[in-house]
Amino acid sequence: AILARHGQDSLLAKALGSDFKGKMSPIVYLVAIPLAFVYPAIAGGLYVLVALIWLIPDRRIERVLGQG
Repeated sequence: AILARHGQDSLLAKALGSDFKGKMSPIVYLVAIPLAFVYPAIAGGLYVLVALIWLIPDRRIERVLGQG
């Protein structure tokens, strides 16, 4: 919603770039859900992996806004 408001050429859009975490998370979840029926421990590990990925701070926004 924020990107839609400010546009694809905004500083925020440039800071986010490809948004690896945002694109990877739903893919990992989609893999983990059916896997939970066969290998619950592996699926649980994937859920934890996504949570850990989001705990890593994303400094891209700070860096780009600090330049502007």
